[in-house]
Amino acid sequence: MTAQSATPPSNSPADQGKKSAKPTSLVIKFEDNALLTELFGEHGRNLARIEQGLNVEATSRGNELILTGKKRARAQAEVVIRGLYERLKNGLEISVGEVDAAIRMSDAPDALRTKKPGTEGGLQIITRKRLIGPRSATQGDYIDALQNQELVFGVGPAGTGKTYLAVAMAVSMFLQRRVERIILSRPAVEAGEHLGFLPGDMRDKIDPYLRPLYDALHDTLPGEDVQKYLESGEIEVAPLAFMRGRTLANSYIILDEAQNCTPVQMKMFLTRLGENGRMAITGDPSQVDLPMGAKSGLRDALEVLKGVPGVGTVNFSEADVVRHPLVTKIVKAYGVRDRDMLDRAAERRKKVENEKKMQDQNER
Repeated sequence: MTAQSATPPSNSPADQGKKSAKPTSLVIKFEDNALLTELFGEHGRNLARIEQGLNVEATSRGNELILTGKKRARAQAEVVIRGLYERLKNGLEISVGEVDAAIRMSDAPDALRTKKPGTEGGLQIITRKRLIGPRSATQGDYIDALQNQELVFGVGPAGTGKTYLAVAMAVSMFLQRRVERIILSRPAVEAGEHLGFLPGDMRDKIDPYLRPLYDALHDTLPGEDVQKYLESGEIEVAPLAFMRGRTLANSYIILDEAQNCTPVQMKMFLTRLGENGRMAITGDPSQVDLPMGAKSGLRDALEVLKGVPGVGTVNFSEADVVRHPLVTKIVKAYGVRDRDMLDRAAERRKKVENEKKMQDQNER
């Protein structure tokens, strides 16, 4: 696949002696036409997403694709097209999610985009079912932290891949025998529902809280392998309360929904880390389901451990949401509402403080 810039032809003799105009289009030539149908997508769906996402115009002509638009937009579109084409050449599929991820990553630093699987520091996670790469620049930072730090906090809104990538990294390290066990945990805190209303014994009541962790396991390992490792105890999924009194060596330990831990629970969990152990802690501080007035253990840990060597923190935002595009808008809308509520609460506190000061002055 090659690329070259194109300048609109000049028909005016007066223009022949002038300096050539800056190119406004970029021509990409492909070696394998058979891949173009899948690259462009059904009815040009993939090209349409690239055009809309990067504000360029893409026109296919035989084995060529002509990109028209501003220089920066053309360069980003070329990065996207090249990346997707190479993915197809390597026998991998392209989904709408992959196209959207490539668009997001096109604006990432060169060093982040060019790391390849199998190289030192490569931003890819290899599991038995799939090869997983970052779908945003922040996800790239997160994967890098998971690879190189012993304790990593992934903090941000739902849909950013915090839990999924942590589980995928745990599975990858387990398959490489870098750890001997995977332990996945969540606090069994109720979000508007009641455990007592659910049918079955305690395990049946707890399993719904742990279902997202099971889903991530099944997405990275064949079902029979998940069942085998669960039965052997090499993979353990348990509520946070079951962690007390244990020392977890040679294990990859993940605590999900950590915003629903108390500071005491968080300290208990953090001190379970044993020799050759790794921890990933994920949560969204804006989604605390603890009783009113209770401090989140996640917030507390982030404050206490800030700057501690060996501890990495990656903060996600609504721009990193990789679920349905509508989820990004929903998260953003709630974020605006929550910030407005905090601002109004701060204004009320300030007003009360000022009134109290005036009252004190009058009494004097």
